[in-house]
Amino acid sequence: MSSTLSVLLYSSDAAVRAQVRAAVGRRPAPDVPPVEFVECATLSAVLLRLETVRIDACVLDGEAAPAGGMGVCRQIKNEIFQCPPVLLLIGRPQDAWLAGWSRADAVITLPPDPVEIAAALAMLLRALR
Repeated sequence: MSSTLSVLLYSSDAAVRAQVRAAVGRRPAPDVPPVEFVECATLSAVLLRLETVRIDACVLDGEAAPAGGMGVCRQIKNEIFQCPPVLLLIGRPQDAWLAGWSRADAVITLPPDPVEIAAALAMLLRALR
């Protein structure tokens, strides 16, 4: 594992991206390397980054528009060879069953609780070792 991990952060809402960055901070856990966010606001940007840049994990906003994170997750899980693990942010706990359909590796609800999102992201990043 490299000294800095790359996390793709997808949301059409800049405020959600800022909330995630603030909640996770520079390092999601003491035993995980620092993270660098690669921010995307569109599906085409997500697909381009996943094809051209090393990405260690993804955080996708299930409430993004017009391409919601659940659909994006399912698409990249089906289309990207060795797709990185995905943390999906959902609007309501009742949407967890849809997150299962999307093939997300972890799910939390919005707004992101700092402890919860850091723990979920750290779990995904630890699995890379």
